[in-house]
Amino acid sequence: MLVAAAVCPCPPLLVPDVAAGAAPELDAARAACTDALGVLAAARPGRLVVVGPVDSAGPESYPEGTRGSFRGFGADLDVRLGRDEGTPADQRLPYSLAVAAWLLERTGWSDAPVEGLGVGDRLEPERCGRIGRDLASRAERVALLVMGDASACRTLKAPGYLDERAAPFDAEAARALGTADVAALAALDTGLARELKVSGRAPWQVLAGAAEDADLGGSLLYEDAPYGVGYLVATWS
Repeated sequence: MLVAAAVCPCPPLLVPDVAAGAAPELDAARAACTDALGVLAAARPGRLVVVGPVDSAGPESYPEGTRGSFRGFGADLDVRLGRDEGTPADQRLPYSLAVAAWLLERTGWSDAPVEGLGVGDRLEPERCGRIGRDLASRAERVALLVMGDASACRTLKAPGYLDERAAPFDAEAARALGTADVAALAALDTGLARELKVSGRAPWQVLAGAAEDADLGGSLLYEDAPYGVGYLVATWS
């Protein structure tokens, strides 16, 4: 059963080694993510599943100990998802789960075994919901760390340029995540999310499936759009 969830953005810029001189610009987001992971630890889960976007449709599984790197972003930094379990070196974390692994290492996560799951923007909402329900049934006390960004179309300089539909979409996503509105998350428009370059849509809908019968309350800890991309941090407990 799902006992807690944390929702965090997943830009590599969240990692100070990648952001370099621009690192202070996301200090508030990092602090909110730290607080969100504290909520997960306080729930004392028996298993933590990290869910994040991947380029394929997915789902893609990443066992505990899988390694990732930020060398492709110009930073000489490697990370590992949870404890070293002798995972084959040929499997590497996608960037979203590498950011999650960095967050877990930064906060000293040791409260429960960790595994990763990648889902892509071509995965339909119904499938995301089924995946979430399966995750929630894997242990008596399951927590999710859900990685993903809102739209990338909030300003003229955003990666997806300015789209007037972006701000309303992000506002509804923030409301749903901040109030643990499972139905609203499940109803997010897949096509619109893809057009707005929303990487969090599928991971959020996995969360919606996992939380269907959990009766959790939500809290929005951070909402902003630096660089024209919507970043949200929320907790469910």
